[in-house]
Amino acid sequence: MLRLGVLVSGGGSNLQAILNGIQEGIIPNTKVVTVISNKPYVYALERAKQQGIDQFYFDPASYPTREAYDQALVDYLNKKEVDLVILAGFMRVLGENFIHSFPNRIMNIHPSLIPSFCGKGYYGLKVHEAVLSYGVKITGATVHFVDTGTDTGPIILQKAVPVLEEDTPEILQKRVMEEAEWKIYPKAIALYAQGKIKIEGRIVKTDF
Repeated sequence: MLRLGVLVSGGGSNLQAILNGIQEGIIPNTKVVTVISNKPYVYALERAKQQGIDQFYFDPASYPTREAYDQALVDYLNKKEVDLVILAGFMRVLGENFIHSFPNRIMNIHPSLIPSFCGKGYYGLKVHEAVLSYGVKITGATVHFVDTGTDTGPIILQKAVPVLEEDTPEILQKRVMEEAEWKIYPKAIALYAQGKIKIEGRIVKTDF
């Protein structure tokens, strides 16, 4: 049984997509064992509560340093025997110690086709605002492993989504979530759960 620990900061729509994937059998032999937020009262924690899943708010202000906060997360995830860490809208940069504690065991989803519109400063609606400002015709989402850079880890899956003339950042964000994010995140976790992911350097193979 693959044990997931999900880190969140907001509403948890990707968390819900993952929970739905588990319930529908799309993600086999997998269980979300804990949901952790760096912000209080977010709806993602309520989603976990409704499913009877352990949920916890880690207040960054309660720790003297960023490193101490990261170590507390590491200790808690290890206590819960988490196999794979899932970042689902977690709006906090994790330090090297955290990353090295879970090598190739942290997944993130980014709302663009990496390497476009990613890296420092590209998050949330800012990504979609940049896409529209640049005038590209195709955007999408990317699931990748997390390394010590920002959106630089090995790419697992990507899915393209069209950009339409009448789009606003909010409309485009919704389309990317519905047509890409909510589909490829559960699929990537399913591949991991089935042992169908192999990393060779920076290349992720899923068809070996």
